[in-house]
Amino acid sequence: MKIGSVVIDCINFDKMLAFWREALHYVPRRPALGGWVVLRDPDGRNTNISLNQVLPSEKLVGRNWLHFDLYTKDQSGEVVRLLKLGATRHPQEYDPGDDFIVLEDPDGNLFCVVQIPAS
Repeated sequence: MKIGSVVIDCINFDKMLAFWREALHYVPRRPALGGWVVLRDPDGRNTNISLNQVLPSEKLVGRNWLHFDLYTKDQSGEVVRLLKLGATRHPQEYDPGDDFIVLEDPDGNLFCVVQIPAS
C-alpha cells in the first residue's frame, strides 16, 4: 500500500484547481467532474493531489481539510489489517462504483483505502 493521493477539500474549486495545476505543474488524470479531480505529476514521480469540492456550510470546526488516499490492489485485506491496527469504519454512504472505503485513524482523522486496478 502507498500514499497515492493527498486530498484537499475546497470551497473555491475552480480557483484551487488553477492554483495547484500551476503551482506544481501537474495535469488532470481525467477531466474534472462534479467537483472532483485528481492532479498527477506528468512524470509520474510524485504523489497525486486530489481536489474535492465541499459546500461552505460544510466548513466545520474539527473537519479534516486534508486526508490521504491509500492506494492498494488488495482493498479488503488492507481494510481488515488497518482495522486490527486500531482504525475504525467511518459512517459513509457509498455510491455504486465507488472504489474507496473511508476509515478513521485512532485520533479520528479520516483516510480512504482506494482499490486500484491490477496491472
